[in-house]
Amino acid sequence: MPLFRQTYGEIAVPLAAVSGVAFEPERRRGRLRMRLREGADPLLQATGGRLPENADPYRLAVDADRGGVAEFVAEEIRHALLLDQLPGEPAPAYLLPGPPVPVSVRSSDGTVSFDGTEVRIDWADSSDRVKRATGPRIIGLGDLVQVEWLPNRGFEDGFLRFVTRETAFSKLPPERDPYTLDLWGSPRRDLLTALVAAAVTARLPHPSARVGGGYPGREGPSPVPWRAADHHDVLLRRLRELGELHRAGVLTDEEFAVTKAAVLRGFS
Repeated sequence: MPLFRQTYGEIAVPLAAVSGVAFEPERRRGRLRMRLREGADPLLQATGGRLPENADPYRLAVDADRGGVAEFVAEEIRHALLLDQLPGEPAPAYLLPGPPVPVSVRSSDGTVSFDGTEVRIDWADSSDRVKRATGPRIIGLGDLVQVEWLPNRGFEDGFLRFVTRETAFSKLPPERDPYTLDLWGSPRRDLLTALVAAAVTARLPHPSARVGGGYPGREGPSPVPWRAADHHDVLLRRLRELGELHRAGVLTDEEFAVTKAAVLRGFS
């Protein structure tokens, strides 16, 4: 069994979270696929459908001799959905709890932990010098706006980015962003960072509570407006931090110049 599926463990899916199910028979091994309502599961919300197929907990491989049982299960679920007349539109709240906390994952760029109230990132020895120089990063749940996650595949790096109100407009490269884990190592191991992404997402406001809700016809409270002064203050604070590291000799002249340019591009 893939490491991610093994670590995520068994899931109890309420019928109200299901929008459909199908069994796809093949010669040697078929697939039982369950579709969930949009916004029902924080794992799917956090990963945006980017989990590899063998890691997706809602796609089960079925041996050919068990195909009849799988088709029976699919038919029973469809029948229950029909009898209960459950809605198929986006869910107004998460119907699954997401991964339990505390959860901690060691990735190629460092170790990320979440205890239900704050995220902590401890950088690895192989992390960029700028990240290591800033020390461990601690982010309170109340400061977070959203989590962005992309797996590393083949020669393409992935990332786990924690977006706060201050960093919403600062899109630094993952390898230099102190709020982002750059995923470039073992895809099997780095995939586990999706557990942290899902656990945090489960405790953030549901998409339906945002403006427009991300769903047609849904409205929610307006977000706190971002002022130009806030944007300017964040930029100055980041440049001041880099300047202190440069004066202390932690960053070389070249590293300071490159990182400063990256910061300015991220805020432009």
